[in-house]
Amino acid sequence: MDSHQHAGHADDGYSGRGGRHQAEPAHEYREAGRRRLLIALALIVSYMVVEVVVGMLSGSLALMADAAHMLTDAGAIGLALFAIWISNRPASIKRTFGYYRTEVLAALFNAVSLWILAAWIFYEAYHRFRDVPEVAGGMVLIAGSAGLLVNVVAAWILHRSAGHSLNVDGAFRHVIADLLGSIGVVVSGVLTLAFGWWIADPILSVLIGVLILISSSRLVVNVFHVLLEGAPARIDMHRLCMALEDVPGVTLVHDIHAWTITSGYESLTAHVLVDPDYHGELESLRRQLQQIAYHDFGIAHITMQMEQSLEGCTERHHFDHLMA
Repeated sequence: MDSHQHAGHADDGYSGRGGRHQAEPAHEYREAGRRRLLIALALIVSYMVVEVVVGMLSGSLALMADAAHMLTDAGAIGLALFAIWISNRPASIKRTFGYYRTEVLAALFNAVSLWILAAWIFYEAYHRFRDVPEVAGGMVLIAGSAGLLVNVVAAWILHRSAGHSLNVDGAFRHVIADLLGSIGVVVSGVLTLAFGWWIADPILSVLIGVLILISSSRLVVNVFHVLLEGAPARIDMHRLCMALEDVPGVTLVHDIHAWTITSGYESLTAHVLVDPDYHGELESLRRQLQQIAYHDFGIAHITMQMEQSLEGCTERHHFDHLMA
């Protein structure tokens, strides 16, 4: 007898990992992320205008690169806010998981925009190496120092939410890259004032571009892992399978899949082969297995198929946890 059962966010009142309800933290993280993104956006847009003006007056590529990056920061944060807004739209018959993945797509877009920004910096730096312009070091130093302060504050605001959301992490990476750019601007201003090294401006611009590529690489890897429906990194799949198979009456767990819908919201499907000699209720056994996945591993969306034989089961995707 096969039984397809579905577990929503909290059908049985089970707690999420760490004793917290799984659905509630996901919502709380999203709301906290939205508030922090709004504060960071106000800071960055305010200073971006100042930096653009000073960059044009001083003739500094490093400062203009930093100003351009602040513009992309504002766009990245705006996109992240839009993704949060649209992800709260209800699910429909055509989109049964709703719009949660828009947050992941926003993170991907932000990562790609960082690479485009780095390419622009490299292009401009190449031309500056061929024809090194005069740079007003004093203006660069003052503007860069103020920009560094703004970026430190913005990064501090976004840091906590970045750990819980790929979407916020994408915006956070933009701010971190801009913070690195501000450091480069400050150093460029100091070297120009102290030694007249105008060449420091394009050199530091290239360094900024390299750091942007490095800082965004982990975000790109994480986004593609989610889009390829890889198993969530925080879930030990071997331990999950063994925990389910340790329950009396369970012979084998197979065709098991775990993936991330959006940050803080994971799904699990599994076929559970029940011992033919098991005389208990399959529904009771299913609820016990669901509790393990939901309470001990913090998985919010659970679907389990109970089987008492492999006859008629066309899914033969076996996890290698038995060998492990």
